[in-house]
Amino acid sequence: MRSRMPLVLAMATVVLGGLLLVPLAHAKLTPSNPPPDAPPTTEAPEKPVPAGITPAAPPAPTLVAGPVTVPDVDGFFSWALLDRRSGRISGARNMTATNSTESMIKVWIVSDYLRRLGDRKPPAEMLKAASTAIRDSNDNATELLFNQGGGGPVIDRLIKVCGLTDTKKVVPPRSRTVWWSYTRMSARDAVRMGECIKDGTAAGKRWTKWVLDEMTKVRGSTAKKDQKANQGGGRWGIIDGLPPELAKGVAIKNGWTRIGADGKWHLNCLAVSDDWVLSVLTRYPVNKSLDYGANLCASVASQLVAARPGAVLKIPPPIGNAAAKPGGGPS
Repeated sequence: MRSRMPLVLAMATVVLGGLLLVPLAHAKLTPSNPPPDAPPTTEAPEKPVPAGITPAAPPAPTLVAGPVTVPDVDGFFSWALLDRRSGRISGARNMTATNSTESMIKVWIVSDYLRRLGDRKPPAEMLKAASTAIRDSNDNATELLFNQGGGGPVIDRLIKVCGLTDTKKVVPPRSRTVWWSYTRMSARDAVRMGECIKDGTAAGKRWTKWVLDEMTKVRGSTAKKDQKANQGGGRWGIIDGLPPELAKGVAIKNGWTRIGADGKWHLNCLAVSDDWVLSVLTRYPVNKSLDYGANLCASVASQLVAARPGAVLKIPPPIGNAAAKPGGGPS
């Protein structure tokens, strides 16, 4: 009788071969082993995070100097960015050209008053005036502090203390006194003023944190209901062009006036953060809205937003008119 061993071995080989072919075929059809005719993939396999280790949050974005494109403002436009880590100022080619400061200068007037107190505590009504001058851009409160500082000498001290080179105090026609709102300042000097406030020079050690905190609490919009005769809502501009994670904690002060003498809005924006100081100065026809200038400031900020290495960045959509032209790259 012929031995059955070869037959048994043959049958076992067929069965085992079939079992081996099934997982092999399945493996060839899984994403990690695509068919030969599948398009190549560039996705890298995810690396497991070791147990007990929490992945670090990605670094936040920041502002970096670069080209800026804005609508044709039919007037004046300038901007400057100070990198606080390097001390370098970049901006538009005309960043030394000046504009009237309007209410942007109020943060200096408040800081100058508080610094000059030394160790003395200000009267309650004066501290309230300092707060409303910043938060609500109140003109009467600012005038009170300006006069307490001696008027014109307040601007002289600004130029000297903060090391400004393009700024000039102004006595308007038919006036015998200096008007703080008419002070001529460049975008370059505006970021120097912002740095002077941020580094503690302007308000002194005791009051710097207070001033910067007040600047984070600026309130009110561009809406007509928030714009009054002697004060106005000023929470708009640069801060609206920043991603939420970057806008948090940024100190701001804007200045804006509709000037009848030249038929233009004079509108400026200033923002101060731990890493940078940004200013935008504009003049444009009065038939355009306050929102138009606010959007110009926001647009500059959004175009300068850049991710730090390893950061995931969501840039806000462009703000402003569709028809735009270069506004000057870094110098």
